[in-house]
Amino acid sequence: MGKKALCIMSGGMDSTLAAYMMHAQGYEIVALHFNYNQRTQQKELECFRALCDALEVSKRFEIDLPFFAQIGASALTDHAIAVPIGGIEPGVPVTYVPFRNGIFLSIAAAIAEKEGAEAISIGVVEEDSSGYPDCREAYIEAMERAINLGTKEQTRLHIATPLVHLRKEQIVLRAIEYDVPLHLTWSCYQSEEAACGVCDSCRLRLRGFEQAGTIDPIAYM
Repeated sequence: MGKKALCIMSGGMDSTLAAYMMHAQGYEIVALHFNYNQRTQQKELECFRALCDALEVSKRFEIDLPFFAQIGASALTDHAIAVPIGGIEPGVPVTYVPFRNGIFLSIAAAIAEKEGAEAISIGVVEEDSSGYPDCREAYIEAMERAINLGTKEQTRLHIATPLVHLRKEQIVLRAIEYDVPLHLTWSCYQSEEAACGVCDSCRLRLRGFEQAGTIDPIAYM
């Protein structure tokens, strides 16, 4: 049996590239997607399924986490909080979902252990992200230690973060290098028809494509 990687895939550019990089390293991909009542949930799920088809992933998990909407506190899950469109500001933005990556990684660890995977991949980016504390490399390393302490002795999981030190334009260029179908990815925080172009995530993505000297293939308003 070959080695397996449990890849957390949002349908966005970063996590998709991470999965493609794991695939290029010879891992069989087990794909994991979360529906957590985010504003663009349906679009992200559609992208996840299309990307899995492109990667020829046979084993996929779609996990529903409705409690994020119940607790609120994030513009991604609480419609009473507006998604910022004025540009990226310092500090932790209102689009931060409390401990989201910690919860994602905990569920991923359970599935990875059950599937006999050796690695979990997550597309966190530390230096050019929106300032989310759960995207920091030190945090991911601490989660890896905790996961291996809390699983069976024979379970040894590595959390792969191949993009953690890349800038957005480097991610775009690397995605082109790995032949990632970027037209199937979605980054917008608030629109499912055409990307808004003004939320933090759209701004980061558009700036990345511009600095990489290429055109983003998705539709914008």
